[in-house]
Amino acid sequence: KNVSKEVVLSVDEVFIRNVQTLIQILKVNTQFYDESAIGSYDASRARVMYLKDFIENKDGYKLFYHKGKPIKREKDLQLLFKLTWFATIFDVNAEVNNGRGPADYKVSYGADDSTIVEFKLGKSSSLSRNLSNQTDIYKKASKSANDIKVILCYTEGEIKSVERTLDRK
Repeated sequence: KNVSKEVVLSVDEVFIRNVQTLIQILKVNTQFYDESAIGSYDASRARVMYLKDFIENKDGYKLFYHKGKPIKREKDLQLLFKLTWFATIFDVNAEVNNGRGPADYKVSYGADDSTIVEFKLGKSSSLSRNLSNQTDIYKKASKSANDIKVILCYTEGEIKSVERTLDRK
């Protein structure tokens, strides 16, 4: 009984009080919980960068392979992006179609702050055309000022091809 009581007190100290203290420090000394201070573009970019880090540095790339072969769907990347928005103050909607076709995501904080986020595969034959005008069309239809384009590449060859495409833009 005494050992169990010690364990409970230890858990209370480590996992409850210390975490509550950390939360208070983050609330008071940072903008960690104040997403509205950064806006939809910065919040979207932060999540894209989190996802990039997860894929490149934390073995997240394994989620894009099945039996050793790359998954060829943008939807898989889009789903992972959606999962990064847990417990957010932002309105995050997929396949938003405001009249000119569906944008992959529209992230907004009220009517005056929204960002379109589009996902593409580096090997896509329509990548150049889509990078040229697709998000501009979606931004206009959604009255969004910002956009972010995310390109997933599996190989060095795809990276080089995307870099050449971007250099031509």
